[in-house]
Amino acid sequence: MKAIILAAGQGTRLKKYTQNLPKGMLSFMGKTIIERQIELYRLCGIEKIAIVTGFAADKIGYEGVNYYHNVRYKETNMVESLLTAKAEFDEDTIVSYSDVLFEKILLEKMMESKGDFVCAVDDDWRAYWQKRYGRTDFDTESLVIDAKDNIIELGLENPPVERISARYIGLLKFSKKGLKEFTEIMDKAHVEYQGKPWQQSGKNVEQAYMTDLLNALIESGREVKAVHFKNGWIEFDTNEDYEKAMEWGRTGSLADVISL
Repeated sequence: MKAIILAAGQGTRLKKYTQNLPKGMLSFMGKTIIERQIELYRLCGIEKIAIVTGFAADKIGYEGVNYYHNVRYKETNMVESLLTAKAEFDEDTIVSYSDVLFEKILLEKMMESKGDFVCAVDDDWRAYWQKRYGRTDFDTESLVIDAKDNIIELGLENPPVERISARYIGLLKFSKKGLKEFTEIMDKAHVEYQGKPWQQSGKNVEQAYMTDLLNALIESGREVKAVHFKNGWIEFDTNEDYEKAMEWGRTGSLADVISL
Protein backbone atom coordinates (compact mmCIF):
# COMPACT_ATOMS: atom_id res chain seq x y z
CA MET A 1 0.00 0.00 0.00
CA LYS A 2 1.09 3.56 -0.79
CA ALA A 3 0.29 7.01 0.53
CA ILE A 4 -0.04 10.30 -1.37
CA ILE A 5 -0.05 13.60 0.51
CA LEU A 6 -1.64 16.50 -1.38
CA ALA A 7 0.37 19.62 -0.54
CA ALA A 8 0.15 21.86 -3.61
CA GLY A 9 -2.19 24.59 -2.36
CA GLN A 10 -1.14 28.03 -1.19
CA GLY A 11 -3.34 28.10 1.89
CA THR A 12 -4.57 31.67 1.45
CA ARG A 13 -6.85 31.42 4.50
CA LEU A 14 -3.71 30.89 6.58
CA LYS A 15 -1.86 33.81 5.05
CA LYS A 16 -0.63 35.18 8.38
CA TYR A 17 1.57 32.10 8.59
CA THR A 18 1.92 30.83 5.02
CA GLN A 19 2.99 33.77 2.88
CA ASN A 20 6.12 31.85 1.88
CA LEU A 21 5.30 28.42 3.29
CA PRO A 22 2.97 25.57 2.29
CA LYS A 23 0.43 25.10 5.05
CA GLY A 24 1.47 21.47 5.49
CA MET A 25 4.84 22.82 6.62
CA LEU A 26 3.39 24.72 9.56
CA SER A 27 5.02 23.65 12.79
CA PHE A 28 2.70 22.14 15.35
CA MET A 29 4.00 20.97 18.72
CA GLY A 30 7.57 20.72 17.44
CA LYS A 31 7.02 19.07 14.04
CA THR A 32 5.42 20.05 10.75
CA ILE A 33 2.02 18.65 9.80
CA ILE A 34 3.53 16.79 6.84
CA GLU A 35 6.33 15.39 9.01
CA ARG A 36 3.75 14.02 11.43
CA GLN A 37 1.84 12.39 8.57
CA ILE A 38 4.98 10.77 7.17
CA GLU A 39 5.91 9.41 10.60
CA LEU A 40 2.42 8.00 11.10
CA TYR A 41 2.38 6.35 7.68
CA ARG A 42 5.71 4.68 8.39
CA LEU A 43 4.60 3.65 11.87
CA CYS A 44 1.66 1.85 10.24
CA GLY A 45 3.90 0.10 7.70
CA ILE A 46 3.44 2.36 4.67
CA GLU A 47 6.91 3.10 3.31
CA LYS A 48 5.98 4.16 -0.24
CA ILE A 49 5.01 7.79 0.23
CA ALA A 50 4.59 10.53 -2.38
CA ILE A 51 3.96 14.24 -1.92
CA VAL A 52 2.38 16.48 -4.54
CA THR A 53 3.87 19.96 -4.25
CA GLY A 54 2.89 23.28 -5.75
CA PHE A 55 3.24 26.56 -3.87
CA ALA A 56 6.69 27.00 -2.28
CA ALA A 57 7.67 23.48 -3.30
CA ASP A 58 11.28 24.11 -2.32
CA LYS A 59 10.22 24.29 1.34
CA ILE A 60 9.19 20.62 1.38
CA GLY A 61 12.05 18.12 1.49
CA TYR A 62 11.94 14.80 3.31
CA GLU A 63 14.13 11.79 2.59
CA GLY A 64 12.67 8.59 1.22
CA VAL A 65 9.68 10.34 -0.37
CA ASN A 66 8.73 10.64 -4.06
CA TYR A 67 7.82 14.13 -5.24
CA TYR A 68 5.46 15.30 -7.96
CA HIS A 69 4.96 18.96 -8.78
CA ASN A 70 1.67 20.49 -9.90
CA VAL A 71 3.01 23.36 -11.97
CA ARG A 72 -0.52 24.74 -12.39
CA TYR A 73 -1.36 24.75 -8.69
CA LYS A 74 -2.68 28.33 -8.90
CA GLU A 75 -5.33 27.40 -11.49
CA THR A 76 -6.18 23.88 -10.30
CA ASN A 77 -7.27 22.03 -7.18
CA MET A 78 -7.08 18.69 -5.32
CA VAL A 79 -8.14 16.37 -8.14
CA GLU A 80 -5.59 17.73 -10.59
CA SER A 81 -2.93 17.52 -7.92
CA LEU A 82 -3.73 13.86 -7.35
CA LEU A 83 -3.57 13.21 -11.10
CA THR A 84 -0.08 14.72 -11.10
CA ALA A 85 1.02 11.65 -9.15
CA LYS A 86 -0.65 9.06 -11.40
CA ALA A 87 2.70 7.34 -11.90
CA GLU A 88 2.03 6.01 -8.38
CA PHE A 89 -1.37 4.50 -9.27
CA ASP A 90 -0.19 0.87 -9.25
CA GLU A 91 -1.18 -0.14 -5.71
CA ASP A 92 -3.94 0.51 -3.19
CA THR A 93 -3.34 4.05 -1.92
CA ILE A 94 -4.24 6.23 1.04
CA VAL A 95 -4.68 9.89 0.08
CA SER A 96 -4.46 12.63 2.71
CA TYR A 97 -4.72 16.40 2.70
CA SER A 98 -1.54 18.04 3.99
CA ASP A 99 -3.42 20.29 6.43
CA VAL A 100 -5.03 17.47 8.45
CA LEU A 101 -3.70 15.52 11.43
CA PHE A 102 -5.38 12.26 12.35
CA GLU A 103 -5.02 9.54 14.95
CA LYS A 104 -3.29 6.24 14.27
CA ILE A 105 -6.55 4.33 14.68
CA LEU A 106 -8.09 6.32 11.80
CA LEU A 107 -5.26 5.38 9.47
CA GLU A 108 -5.28 1.73 10.54
CA LYS A 109 -9.01 1.43 10.01
CA MET A 110 -8.76 3.07 6.59
CA MET A 111 -5.95 0.70 5.59
CA GLU A 112 -8.12 -2.27 6.59
CA SER A 113 -11.24 -0.98 4.81
CA LYS A 114 -12.70 -2.72 1.77
CA GLY A 115 -13.89 -1.02 -1.37
CA ASP A 116 -12.52 0.77 -4.41
CA PHE A 117 -13.38 4.22 -3.06
CA VAL A 118 -13.43 4.81 0.70
CA CYS A 119 -13.82 8.03 2.73
CA ALA A 120 -13.21 8.68 6.40
CA VAL A 121 -16.16 10.52 7.97
CA ASP A 122 -16.75 11.96 11.44
CA ASP A 123 -20.14 11.12 12.95
CA ASP A 124 -19.48 13.37 15.95
CA TRP A 125 -18.24 16.36 13.95
CA ARG A 126 -20.50 18.78 15.82
CA ALA A 127 -18.36 18.43 18.96
CA TYR A 128 -15.29 19.53 16.99
CA TRP A 129 -17.20 22.34 15.23
CA GLN A 130 -18.45 23.65 18.56
CA LYS A 131 -14.91 23.79 19.90
CA ARG A 132 -13.56 25.15 16.63
CA TYR A 133 -16.17 27.77 15.74
CA GLY A 134 -18.50 27.94 18.73
CA ARG A 135 -21.35 26.92 16.41
CA THR A 136 -22.38 24.05 14.14
CA ASP A 137 -24.11 25.98 11.34
CA PHE A 138 -20.93 27.40 9.77
CA ASP A 139 -18.68 25.99 7.02
CA THR A 140 -20.89 22.94 6.50
CA GLU A 141 -21.37 20.72 3.47
CA SER A 142 -23.70 17.89 2.63
CA LEU A 143 -22.78 14.25 3.16
CA VAL A 144 -25.60 11.74 2.90
CA ILE A 145 -24.98 8.08 3.78
CA ASP A 146 -27.41 5.23 3.09
CA ALA A 147 -28.15 2.15 5.21
CA LYS A 148 -25.31 0.21 3.50
CA ASP A 149 -22.69 2.85 4.37
CA ASN A 150 -22.56 4.13 0.82
CA ILE A 151 -22.13 7.87 0.44
CA ILE A 152 -24.87 8.94 -1.96
CA GLU A 153 -24.26 12.69 -2.11
CA LEU A 154 -21.75 15.19 -0.75
CA GLY A 155 -20.16 18.58 -1.16
CA LEU A 156 -23.14 20.95 -1.31
CA GLU A 157 -22.30 24.02 0.79
CA ASN A 158 -24.52 25.07 3.71
CA PRO A 159 -27.12 22.33 3.22
CA PRO A 160 -30.19 21.61 5.36
CA VAL A 161 -29.18 19.81 8.56
CA GLU A 162 -30.87 16.57 7.46
CA ARG A 163 -28.36 16.33 4.60
CA ILE A 164 -25.36 16.11 6.93
CA SER A 165 -25.04 12.49 8.07
CA ALA A 166 -21.37 13.06 9.01
CA ARG A 167 -18.40 15.25 8.14
CA TYR A 168 -15.93 14.52 5.34
CA ILE A 169 -12.44 14.42 6.86
CA GLY A 170 -9.92 14.57 3.98
CA LEU A 171 -8.54 11.04 4.34
CA LEU A 172 -9.37 8.59 1.56
CA LYS A 173 -8.46 5.19 0.21
CA PHE A 174 -8.45 4.16 -3.44
CA SER A 175 -7.88 0.59 -4.61
CA LYS A 176 -5.63 0.01 -7.60
CA LYS A 177 -8.78 -0.68 -9.63
CA GLY A 178 -10.38 2.47 -8.23
CA LEU A 179 -7.42 4.62 -9.26
CA LYS A 180 -7.70 3.31 -12.82
CA GLU A 181 -11.42 4.11 -12.91
CA PHE A 182 -10.82 7.54 -11.40
CA THR A 183 -8.30 8.31 -14.13
CA GLU A 184 -10.75 7.18 -16.83
CA ILE A 185 -13.54 9.36 -15.41
CA MET A 186 -11.29 12.39 -15.32
CA ASP A 187 -10.01 11.80 -18.85
CA LYS A 188 -13.62 11.86 -20.03
CA ALA A 189 -14.53 14.87 -17.89
CA HIS A 190 -11.60 16.88 -19.26
CA VAL A 191 -13.01 16.42 -22.75
CA GLU A 192 -16.70 16.94 -21.99
CA TYR A 193 -16.40 19.73 -19.40
CA GLN A 194 -13.36 21.68 -20.49
CA GLY A 195 -13.94 25.24 -19.25
CA LYS A 196 -17.43 24.37 -17.99
CA PRO A 197 -18.94 23.95 -14.50
CA TRP A 198 -18.66 20.40 -13.18
CA GLN A 199 -20.41 18.78 -10.22
CA GLN A 200 -21.60 20.30 -6.93
CA SER A 201 -19.03 23.06 -6.54
CA GLY A 202 -19.80 24.66 -9.89
CA LYS A 203 -16.05 24.84 -10.55
CA ASN A 204 -14.67 23.91 -13.94
CA VAL A 205 -13.22 20.43 -14.17
CA GLU A 206 -9.61 21.52 -13.65
CA GLN A 207 -10.55 23.30 -10.41
CA ALA A 208 -12.58 20.37 -9.09
CA TYR A 209 -12.62 19.55 -5.41
CA MET A 210 -12.20 15.97 -4.24
CA THR A 211 -15.89 15.97 -3.30
CA ASP A 212 -16.68 16.74 -6.96
CA LEU A 213 -14.76 13.65 -8.00
CA LEU A 214 -16.54 11.52 -5.41
CA ASN A 215 -19.91 12.78 -6.64
CA ALA A 216 -18.91 11.88 -10.20
CA LEU A 217 -18.03 8.37 -9.05
CA ILE A 218 -21.40 8.07 -7.30
CA GLU A 219 -23.25 9.30 -10.40
CA SER A 220 -21.41 6.70 -12.48
CA GLY A 221 -22.93 3.96 -10.30
CA ARG A 222 -19.81 3.19 -8.28
CA GLU A 223 -19.95 2.70 -4.53
CA VAL A 224 -18.16 5.24 -2.35
CA LYS A 225 -17.94 3.74 1.12
CA ALA A 226 -17.97 5.66 4.41
CA VAL A 227 -15.74 4.56 7.29
CA HIS A 228 -17.09 6.01 10.53
CA PHE A 229 -15.15 7.75 13.28
CA LYS A 230 -15.91 9.97 16.25
CA ASN A 231 -13.46 12.89 16.16
CA GLY A 232 -9.76 11.87 16.13
CA TRP A 233 -8.67 14.47 13.59
CA ILE A 234 -7.98 18.18 13.31
CA GLU A 235 -7.80 20.52 10.32
CA PHE A 236 -5.62 23.60 9.80
CA ASP A 237 -7.62 25.63 7.30
CA THR A 238 -7.58 29.19 8.67
CA ASN A 239 -5.45 31.49 10.82
CA GLU A 240 -7.92 30.91 13.64
CA ASP A 241 -7.68 27.11 13.30
CA TYR A 242 -3.92 27.26 13.73
CA GLU A 243 -4.03 29.68 16.64
CA LYS A 244 -6.67 27.68 18.49
CA ALA A 245 -4.81 24.43 17.93
CA MET A 246 -1.61 26.00 19.23
CA GLU A 247 -3.49 27.11 22.34
CA TRP A 248 -4.96 23.61 22.83
CA GLY A 249 -1.45 22.23 22.42
CA ARG A 250 -0.16 24.37 25.26
CA THR A 251 -2.65 22.82 27.65
CA GLY A 252 -2.59 19.20 26.51
CA SER A 253 -0.79 16.47 24.57
CA LEU A 254 -1.03 15.89 20.84
CA ALA A 255 -3.42 13.01 21.53
CA ASP A 256 -5.59 15.35 23.60
CA VAL A 257 -5.70 17.92 20.80
CA ILE A 258 -6.54 15.49 18.01
CA SER A 259 -9.06 13.47 20.00
CA LEU A 260 -10.69 16.63 21.39
